[in-house]
Amino acid sequence: MITHSDQLSLFADKTSPIQEDTVKSWGTFKDSLRAPVHRWFTYPAGFSYKAVAHSFERFGIVKGMSVYDPFMGSGTTNVTAKAMGIDSVGAEAHPFVYEIAKAKMEWEVDKKAIRAFIDHLNINFESRYNDLNGDADFSLCDHFPELVLKCYKKETLGKLLTLKKIYDDYEFHQRESMFIFVVLTALLREISSAATGWPYIAPKKEKITSEDKDALLEFNALAISMLDDLTYIKRQADEEYIKSKHRLIFGSSTDVSAYLSNESVNHVFTSPPYLNNFDYSDRTRLELYFWGFAKNWKDITDKVRSRLMTSATTQISRNDPKYLLDEEIKTNSPEIARFIQDAANKLSELRKVKGGKKSYDLMVIGYFNDIYKVIKEVYRVLKPDSSALFVLGDSAPYGVHIPTDRLIGEIGCSIGFKSYSLEILRKRGDKWKANPQRHGVSLQESIVILKKE
Repeated sequence: MITHSDQLSLFADKTSPIQEDTVKSWGTFKDSLRAPVHRWFTYPAGFSYKAVAHSFERFGIVKGMSVYDPFMGSGTTNVTAKAMGIDSVGAEAHPFVYEIAKAKMEWEVDKKAIRAFIDHLNINFESRYNDLNGDADFSLCDHFPELVLKCYKKETLGKLLTLKKIYDDYEFHQRESMFIFVVLTALLREISSAATGWPYIAPKKEKITSEDKDALLEFNALAISMLDDLTYIKRQADEEYIKSKHRLIFGSSTDVSAYLSNESVNHVFTSPPYLNNFDYSDRTRLELYFWGFAKNWKDITDKVRSRLMTSATTQISRNDPKYLLDEEIKTNSPEIARFIQDAANKLSELRKVKGGKKSYDLMVIGYFNDIYKVIKEVYRVLKPDSSALFVLGDSAPYGVHIPTDRLIGEIGCSIGFKSYSLEILRKRGDKWKANPQRHGVSLQESIVILKKE
């Protein structure tokens, strides 16, 4: 039986009342910005660790059980599971974000080794920085793409490069290397002279809060603060967290058969990409360029964008047959297939008269081709009498409403889930009312709960 719970249930049972304002933020990274370890990297697609913890409590997920997040991102589900002594698996296809998640899951960092590096850094920094500036052939243009050059004052970027070079030359063990990698990454947007807040980078907009920030001093303070985070989270975590097991998969969650066997996990908590043309690879362009993961737009497409689930028009080539609706969806979910194809047909006509002629029609098809495979895998790996929770929002490209939450619920039931329910977290999209180019469709953020017999 399929059920719908459209009222604001606040994702809470009667024995655990939760404030409405608190629950409304669960689809955002707001709570995690203040939480040790979670706050190390401000991921624009993040969600609240409190929502994960409450989900575990609500569905009876305890030590000895395992949870799975097919869209791990920077690891919110997995860090929360570790803190509660629960086993976890996470999959992430974005190579840079995957590295951040790995680092956040490493809590046994040798503090003496980190402090030794900080001492080494402070002893050698001035001479290394002066050597760079004293080199007649030295140019920041030889080290960074134009976007990075535009985001920093010359002195600041020179100091960041010095930090990076000292880090690259230092002999670390893996845990400590990963830790310093995240410290330096977290520093990038903090000390930029341009507006580099999430999700957009605006090189022409000056950020006055960074005027007096020195790269070395800020790095020292941030490293010590993050070490303190590890002390705190371990103290607050379940004392048996160290016995829990965690596996992080670098790759697509459309097929995790090489990593997860049938009916092997007790719970799924995830937030898939929203169908809103958000380019996850582009939003991390500053970090990708700084670390050399990519050097230009083509690199980002080849090394990152091509790996990710379809959710942005920038991923699409209109001649690619992968953006035809999957025959399996047509066979197993004919009503859903008709809805998706009808929406795509409308968008195909609208793009001819809209500025930019964005490929929303193919984006919608590609999105559901991918999400269908992910849900099939979620069903396969979940144990009987378990639930999978998806935090996501609906969308309305060119004003054509796509009820992503309901469609995911219906797809789940067509695959084999017993039922689904929706719990609305908040209404969204109101801040764009003044934009004449914006559609007038009311949108929402929801939790979709798929139940398996």
